Amino acid sequence: MNKVVLVGRLTAKPELRYTPQNTAYTRFTVAVNRNFTNAEGKRDADFINVVAWRKQAETVSKYFDKGSLIGIEGRLQTGSYDDKDGNKRYTMDVALDNFEFLESKNSRSQAVQSTPYDYQQEPSSNTNEVNLEDDPFAEFGDSISIDDNFLD
Repeated sequence: MNKVVLVGRLTAKPELRYTPQNTAYTRFTVAVNRNFTNAEGKRDADFINVVAWRKQAETVSKYFDKGSLIGIEGRLQTGSYDDKDGNKRYTMDVALDNFEFLESKNSRSQAVQSTPYDYQQEPSSNTNEVNLEDDPFAEFGDSISIDDNFLD
């Protein structure tokens, strides 16, 4: 099984390109925060390369900008090439299968205006705090159980 699921922010606006056969594609990088802190008590991020093809490439390059929050489902894809000095270089990308917009355009622009995301800036130290105004499940009322034992 080869499946990758990521949630992160784009480090730059994706640029739409075309192969010599006129197939649309785009490559972009997603910054994904780690869910633990380092020795200094700060969170690091991993920068993951993603490639999208055809209609998905067109959509991603049209609607996403630097700092946009995106959900990605894909698969790892390896490759290699010879650099200008003749050395073999190996690559690993996530080949995009599906993606989701994880915030509205208005919330993106408000977030960028109020707190621009700097990928070298460390996130808030209290990441477990939930803002109820942003909670998509707040209107559902009581908590729910996610215990799998009920299937037995």
